[in-house]
Amino acid sequence: MSAFPAEEEPMVDKSPDAFRTISEVSEDLDLPQHVLRFWETRFPQIKPLKRGGNRRYYRPDDVALITGLKILLYGQGYTIKGVQRILKEQGARAVQAVGRGGAVPAALPGDGHDGAAAMRPAAPAPGAAPKPAAQPARRAAGQPLSADAGTVLRMALSELQGARNDLVRALSGPAEN
Repeated sequence: MSAFPAEEEPMVDKSPDAFRTISEVSEDLDLPQHVLRFWETRFPQIKPLKRGGNRRYYRPDDVALITGLKILLYGQGYTIKGVQRILKEQGARAVQAVGRGGAVPAALPGDGHDGAAAMRPAAPAPGAAPKPAAQPARRAAGQPLSADAGTVLRMALSELQGARNDLVRALSGPAEN
């Protein structure tokens, strides 16, 4: 039995080669656990070990891959399909390198245009009027959301909550005495 209450136990720093639980990866990368589980369905390169009770243990390469995915999807504006294409054409090591602080993958060869730019949202031309927002498809009242729509909405909500938390922390600043 510990002398500390469970919520106050000091965290022991793990070796860089140690496996991480989904909770640890989620906390370290500021990603909700459901996003990690969703990415496992979209990126088969993420292969955590699963132990009793389906408990996930991520290897260091998995953590680097997930970090690279976060950078490409959230930081660089790539789509899931765009990152899947990078993984297919350049391999998981390219995305792991991004997660370890390397450069974002260069343009993909193939169809004669900048493949990487084609996978990111296009920036509006200078001085161009902003495009009106696309109108979402309407569903009848009481009709349930599809699983994909629910997942997308949960991810968007999670990102908005994270942004709100970041703003609150930034606005509160250091405590003044």
